[in-house]
Amino acid sequence: MSDTLVSPFHLAVPEAQLLDLQDRLARTRFPDRETVSDTSQGVRLSSMEALCEHWRTRYDWRATEAWLNATGQFTTHIDGLDIHFLHARSPHADALPLVMCHGWPGSVLEFRKVVSSLTHPTAQASEPAQAFHVIAPSMPGFGFSGKPVDTGWGLPRIADAWIALVRRLGYGDRWALQGGDLGAGVCDAIARKRPAGLVGMHLNFAMFMTTPGEAAEATPEEKMMLKDAGHFWDRLSGYAKVQSTRPQTIGYALADSPMGLAAWIYAMFQDTGGTPGDAEATFSRDEILDHVMMYWLTDSGASAARLYWELASAGGPAGGQPPGPITIPSGFTMLPKEHVRKSRRWLERRYTGLVYFNEGAAGGHFAAMEQPDTLVADIRKTFATLR
Repeated sequence: MSDTLVSPFHLAVPEAQLLDLQDRLARTRFPDRETVSDTSQGVRLSSMEALCEHWRTRYDWRATEAWLNATGQFTTHIDGLDIHFLHARSPHADALPLVMCHGWPGSVLEFRKVVSSLTHPTAQASEPAQAFHVIAPSMPGFGFSGKPVDTGWGLPRIADAWIALVRRLGYGDRWALQGGDLGAGVCDAIARKRPAGLVGMHLNFAMFMTTPGEAAEATPEEKMMLKDAGHFWDRLSGYAKVQSTRPQTIGYALADSPMGLAAWIYAMFQDTGGTPGDAEATFSRDEILDHVMMYWLTDSGASAARLYWELASAGGPAGGQPPGPITIPSGFTMLPKEHVRKSRRWLERRYTGLVYFNEGAAGGHFAAMEQPDTLVADIRKTFATLR
């Protein structure tokens, strides 16, 4: 492929691959039941048995495949890798190009509920001036992007790739960022590089740790934030430790067992969504399985997990990057069930160009999936004066 070519990408998963999956699901060997009556030992056996039955007998991958194809998929070659991305152009000529950055265990499907609202605001009685062109790249090692074969694909290198993608699409004069989870880390890395044309960013997650001094002077609300974050790091973050230290080891199970992969991903929706302990009160089984399929069909469990290893090897999300606060205009949405929330004043110390902040009324870690209307409204408000 030419180093500058952007090619349409049409997805048509072979039927044989789907039949193989059904056969594997039918032969699943489950573990014995947990010895507790809650999710404190992980995803409950009854949840996985029901998910398996739904996946094997009722789930329809072709519907999701059709949405991806209809939205507009493309690939291009950047820094030695094929990069897959969604590109949904608005019909409004002055739309602001918005690079939307997904995290783990997400994918470009995180943005399924917001793409239309962002590209076609007039369909919701909003002004054409609120329109965006949406560009949603699959991170290296994720989904239908290529898999790195050597080390070094951490957040700064992904940031360089996304800057190159924006310029290749002809948007380099004026563009914006949005992200959550690891995608927020990519946005931070891009913002620290201050590329030409970047007008600002909106995040629904902040990848920094508070200081002992901030803990000592915390308000009652901030003390609750620290308590929730402590619960997450103490009880719910085992996946991050495994992926940071042994991505290859867990990769064998994720590559060979669809139910093993599904449980690994389901746990995140269960533990960090807006209804902690009950994934299916927030997300449909189809919605969860769509994300699982993005890893199963591409055998990207291990390659995606390695991004955590890259972050750990760099010394953390900001490792190897310029120190100091981020100064570009930034907006934040902090939903109330996000375990690792940050207060406005903590954010203002690290993002000196803070132009918008909203704590939302409901929802957890996956803002675009859980509270799409709130996210769209907050994106519009962030960029209302930055276009």
